[in-house]
Amino acid sequence: MTPQVVDRGTWLRARAALLTREKAHTREGDAIAAARRRLPMVEVDPTVTLVGANGPTALHDIFEGRDQLLVCKHMWHRGKSFAEQCRGCTATVWNFQDPTYLEARGVTFAVWCQGPYDEFAPYRDFMGYPTPWYSVDGIDVPGISDGWITTYLRVGDRIFQTYETDGRGCEVMMPALRLLDLTVYGRQEQWEDSPAGWPQDPTQSWFVRDGRPIPQWTRLMPGSAEVGADCG
Repeated sequence: MTPQVVDRGTWLRARAALLTREKAHTREGDAIAAARRRLPMVEVDPTVTLVGANGPTALHDIFEGRDQLLVCKHMWHRGKSFAEQCRGCTATVWNFQDPTYLEARGVTFAVWCQGPYDEFAPYRDFMGYPTPWYSVDGIDVPGISDGWITTYLRVGDRIFQTYETDGRGCEVMMPALRLLDLTVYGRQEQWEDSPAGWPQDPTQSWFVRDGRPIPQWTRLMPGSAEVGADCG
């Protein structure tokens, strides 16, 4: 199935009608962002210590000298192979690996993984992730153990949680999905409202190919980084 074929004038009129809706959506998004900046904040325990590449690390030190911190959670399936780790978390983190522009605005980016550090560190290295990962395994602290994408503000010796999101809110980390939304077939997932006959698969099923999350295949190509027997 393909879209209806029309002359350019008809196409331009249809495109202009959709553009009106797109501009309204953009303005509403700006308004929501403005409201988000006006949310109150809640203090979190600044004595929390997470395990990272340099061992136990104080929450203050995870900010790396900046005033703001943005973290993304990553699930961890204990004792499972790299191929069996979360396809959704893989898509989220793989789609965002360069925090240069965040750092330019005083925001540090880090991944907080739910598994033990010694267990997931080889996986992080295998994936080639350049950003710091810390373990929140065994941590049960409000504002730290909940949320999926969470932002913090450091004010002197005090640390505050300013925002958190979960579920589809995490799509902000996945520009590939937003770009697919611009294409004629979209994400090709069953939940989408598409014309009859459009190609569609179960949600996120395409995140995995031949038994492993699709970005992992780039790590297994000739000349790429391969580590440990657990790659299989």
